[in-house]
Amino acid sequence: MEIAHHAAAARLRALPTRLVNQVGLIADRLTERALDDTGSRRHHYALLTTLREFGPASQADLGRRTHIDRSDIVAAVNDLVARGFARRSPDPGDRRRNIVTVTGAGERHLGELDRRLDNAQDELLGALSEPERRQLIGLLTRILDDHSRG
Repeated sequence: MEIAHHAAAARLRALPTRLVNQVGLIADRLTERALDDTGSRRHHYALLTTLREFGPASQADLGRRTHIDRSDIVAAVNDLVARGFARRSPDPGDRRRNIVTVTGAGERHLGELDRRLDNAQDELLGALSEPERRQLIGLLTRILDDHSRG
């Protein structure tokens, strides 16, 4: 999918909302391509990364941390468990809840996903220097933080 940015009207080329959307389309395509033959998707990556950083968590906590819909959490966790990348067990403090833990195989799979997604980031941001990349991340984070309040 080609994005014909330079062929667009000047007003469109100057709209941050449009630019973010257009870059988002490219980022989506690169991410999908990076994950294509791994059997994993964005939700799998988000869950494994969250479990690695924060440790075992309930499915509800994973949903809150990742902003993934509850039904999608259940489906993604089911898939990770079936593939041996995560383990689900009853919460000893509340048998109604399940605690999800990443397995050794899940850690190894996450390492492969990290490598692939790092390459996708490099492809997306190839025109930017390292300081510019950090600046972009900082600016995007500020915008997200501003819209996450309240």
